[in-house]
Amino acid sequence: MQNFTEKRIDCPHCGHTFRMTLDVSGGDQEFYDDCPVCCNAIHLSLKVDNQHKTISLYVDADDEQVF
Repeated sequence: MQNFTEKRIDCPHCGHTFRMTLDVSGGDQEFYDDCPVCCNAIHLSLKVDNQHKTISLYVDADDEQVF
């Protein structure tokens, strides 16, 4: 599996679509990034399945988190 992949992201706040390069060498990750248009925080959850060679990216608004 390649260490870097590019994914298309739709901002959950404003709907703007942009591309993001992800480093999957670290395995599963959770992180935040700001939308380049509306500057709101976006929560991203990256799941790497090396056995099946798949990558899943879950995107949601920062205010949708359940604690």
